[in-house]
Amino acid sequence: MPVERKVFRDSHTNLLQIEENMYHLVEVDEPSVFRNLFPYDEIPMVAFNDRVVPHSMPDDIWITDTTFRDGQQSRAPYTTEQIVTIYDYIHRLGGPQGKIRQSEFFLYSKKDRDAVVKCMERGYQFPEVTSWIRASKKDFQLVKELGMPETGILVSCSDYHIFYKLHMKRSEAMMHYLYIVRDCLETGIGVRCHLEDITRADIYGFVIPFCLELMKLSQQYQLPVKIRVCDTMGYGVNYPGAVIPRSIPGIIYGLRVHAGVPSEYLEFHGHNDFYKAVSNATTAWLYGASAVNCSMFGIGERTGNTPLEAMIFEYAQLRGTLDGMDTRVITELAEYYEKEIGYEIPPRTPFVGKNFNVTRAGVHADGLLKNEEIYNIFDTGKFLNRPPIVAVSNTSGAAGIAHWINTYFQLPEDKRVDKASELVKRVHVWVDNEYDNGRVTVITDDELLRVIDTACKDLGIELI
Repeated sequence: MPVERKVFRDSHTNLLQIEENMYHLVEVDEPSVFRNLFPYDEIPMVAFNDRVVPHSMPDDIWITDTTFRDGQQSRAPYTTEQIVTIYDYIHRLGGPQGKIRQSEFFLYSKKDRDAVVKCMERGYQFPEVTSWIRASKKDFQLVKELGMPETGILVSCSDYHIFYKLHMKRSEAMMHYLYIVRDCLETGIGVRCHLEDITRADIYGFVIPFCLELMKLSQQYQLPVKIRVCDTMGYGVNYPGAVIPRSIPGIIYGLRVHAGVPSEYLEFHGHNDFYKAVSNATTAWLYGASAVNCSMFGIGERTGNTPLEAMIFEYAQLRGTLDGMDTRVITELAEYYEKEIGYEIPPRTPFVGKNFNVTRAGVHADGLLKNEEIYNIFDTGKFLNRPPIVAVSNTSGAAGIAHWINTYFQLPEDKRVDKASELVKRVHVWVDNEYDNGRVTVITDDELLRVIDTACKDLGIELI
């Protein structure tokens, strides 16, 4: 006789749904490593079954931060003072609505624990200070001692990790993880389960059954048990109809619909190995995860994490508003990293690289001179305190030189020069002579200032 399953109305879609709580742990003797998708001696493959799941963007979405956890795994550790300063910046960046909801920390060194205490003493509601631990009782003691309201727990979920790293069977790994989660909940500490390597995991044979048990614990203890979807190796794809475990839409849908994880408990954590960290994070939002986990400037393990600044502008594009986030702080953070920490941001990095809104092409410079909207992505002066500029080279032309002068000296509208002005013509002649004589490098600001100063004296004019 068939089992009757509950019919309920989905409050988000307003459609009747069938409760599908019928997924049980599938124990296997040999690890399932999806060799058809991950042959290792070839490039990983993306396969399709054309099963498309619906968009289901939550009413509320936000960003979480891993600058001080994953972001410290690929660079020299920050000092305590640097951590607190960056934390202050991130608090300002998130704005009064706290759109950067949490920031996670290591707890293993005295430096990190000191930083946790100092950041908690700031008393900010957002970002909330949280931690990351391994699934061990010893690590959990650190969380208890610091009195943290929530901790992340590493719960590796692919057979690559369960069999080859932990040397366990699936049932053993699940019981081990549930034991630590229960310990946390019994002391009143909320849990965030980091499902490491989920894009190589058996979604319906391990991940969904495991998350069903986690949701039962959440209901039993009346505490949140969050699920972090960790695309640890960057294998995730956002293509409609791609098969799991590589499909980010499929994973988010399965966790939300089949495991019953509410959107506010779902968080995506991506890596950029295949250049998909940003698109996959945005996809997680679109298909039902409320949170995306990021690090400043994408600094993180191997190719890095989803850049926090990128997701702020993704948020604005999806919502049509920044909801109070102060994007000018992004530029302040970039300057702090370069001047105080000594981190060199690649010059073409969007939003923060020194060349992200610099043009060297004469035709582009001519367009900027006439109307900066033609060749600037948005008002970068307003949102990042970074007006577009032109670097002067052999391709800049008179228009590029005029734009450089107007921008560098911040000339008001009535004093701006154009490409027909005598000053610009003199500088243009000097620039052309430089390249006619074999120069191959960009003209520096100091060189331009010397030539402009001489020309202004000869012409009897002042720019400021």
